[in-house]
Amino acid sequence: MSEFSFSADDLRELAADVLRHAERLGASACETDVSEGIGQSVTVRKGAVDTIEFNRDKGIGVTVYLGKRRGHASTSDFSPASLKATVEAALSIARFTAEDDAAGLPEAEWLATPQQAALDLDLYHPWSLSVEQAIDRARRTEAAAFAVSPWVSNSEGSTVSTHASHFISANSLGFMGGYPSTRHFISCVPIAQHGNDMQRDDWYSGHRDPRDLATPEAIGEYAARRALARLGARKLKTRQCKVMFEAPLATMLIGSFVHAASGGSLYRKASFLVDALGKKIFPKWMRIEERPHLPKGLASSPFDDDGVATRDRTVVADGVLQGYFLSTYTARKLGMPTTGNAGGSHNLIVAPSPDAPADFAGLLKDFGTGLLVTELLGHGINYVTGDYSRGAAGYWVENGEIAYPVHEITIAGNLKEMFAGIEAIGRDAVTHGARTVGSIVVNRMTVAGR
Repeated sequence: MSEFSFSADDLRELAADVLRHAERLGASACETDVSEGIGQSVTVRKGAVDTIEFNRDKGIGVTVYLGKRRGHASTSDFSPASLKATVEAALSIARFTAEDDAAGLPEAEWLATPQQAALDLDLYHPWSLSVEQAIDRARRTEAAAFAVSPWVSNSEGSTVSTHASHFISANSLGFMGGYPSTRHFISCVPIAQHGNDMQRDDWYSGHRDPRDLATPEAIGEYAARRALARLGARKLKTRQCKVMFEAPLATMLIGSFVHAASGGSLYRKASFLVDALGKKIFPKWMRIEERPHLPKGLASSPFDDDGVATRDRTVVADGVLQGYFLSTYTARKLGMPTTGNAGGSHNLIVAPSPDAPADFAGLLKDFGTGLLVTELLGHGINYVTGDYSRGAAGYWVENGEIAYPVHEITIAGNLKEMFAGIEAIGRDAVTHGARTVGSIVVNRMTVAGR
């Protein structure tokens, strides 16, 4: 993959030019982001190359303020004339917008210092992967899936992708910071078929550093075994029972918590967690930490999208909500200080329950009887009420052992009750994006089937 077209110094100079234009044209404040990204993705299906994609993107976003009025414009043209025109466009928008008391740059004391902004979190590990090498890895991944069983002879494809980007953020209070980063993925989606019964499943590995990726063979084999295990799936009669969310899906459940505890939902009164700060919403033993500075972390950053310095903090302790996820704007709307979460959460680590077994098999044994969910479908979540209903598939568990696969079911409950009813969190933690958590056991949900 080619190197960046622009150096970090080039991006800094472009950002400085934007700020100078904004000042000359009468903006009371300005912030800008200048970025460039390059990527490559190859997908192979049944041994043949299905798609080869390259991307090279660049852009400048400009936000200006006229007092409490805000305007935003963007461009992918880095020429001097375009920079000036983009600032002028943002100012034109600001002149016609209503005043907003929450609008404006962060308070200077919250901004990352030059030393904080320059913190090296080991996020940049470029992968010099040719198209031929990417195709080979994708083929190896799929071939490993097909080698598991003659019942696995089809797939939705195996993909190898690599992406690198760098950016500079700056504002008229003197903040300027940025860094390069990379993300690489290998995935496989095999299809298992026996007679008229056909099932699919998937698995992937994603990291900043390609050396941390699982091998193509391991990914393909595991994905195939997951697909095979789903053959012979049955429907369930409607019932209420315990439900275990497999670790990858447990990260989504924690994602629902983040959404409900985020400033945008809270100030709009569109969350069941309004006024929940300082209240117990999880079991007494539950703890969630935010760790923005983890080396190679998929959600690590020395500062947020506002330029506010990020800090380690405890989000949930003893089951009590200690802090929301707030940007500068949403914090002002709520009359609170920012938490450095403009752009989202940073590496949430959910601790396992104190008496959690050493592995997933032990957690399953303790689980006893109920539904293990390994796939969720649809987006049936009402964050105002907390009502939760999603299509699902997985396995029925009897006496701590998987009895048979199940599909075409719906699981339903209320997030507030589900959070309070968490019985256990396993030590089989996985990291998906900004969240790391093991499988989660909820004491009671409604499972609707035939």
